[in-house]
Amino acid sequence: QVQLVESGGGLVQAGGSLRLSCAASGRTFSSNGMGWFRQAPGKEREFVAAITCAGVGTFYEDSVKGRFTISRDNAKDTVYLKMNSLNVEDTAVYYCAARPVCNVRTTEEAYDTWGQGTQVTVSS
Repeated sequence: QVQLVESGGGLVQAGGSLRLSCAASGRTFSSNGMGWFRQAPGKEREFVAAITCAGVGTFYEDSVKGRFTISRDNAKDTVYLKMNSLNVEDTAVYYCAARPVCNVRTTEEAYDTWGQGTQVTVSS
């Protein structure tokens, strides 16, 4: 089993940027496809971005395309989510997730391990 710990959340003004990190430990990180999800107040958790094991393939939810970038450093067992041009609709708890298969998936059920989440709040 892999353990995941997110960091980097916080309060930012609209138009600003944040970079989230998710540090993994346990099973071999480079064998896990990774994803970022988020849950806004009163809403269900939704997919944000995913990346393949080697970091070659990525996939994004439409509303974050061109603003968010998912990346990973397998030497550091860490996946990142760089978020630019943030708006108030991006306010949510952000979770990273791992799956023991390399291809990208957008559904929660495809992931078997989750972090505890990090809060991102965007003010207008």
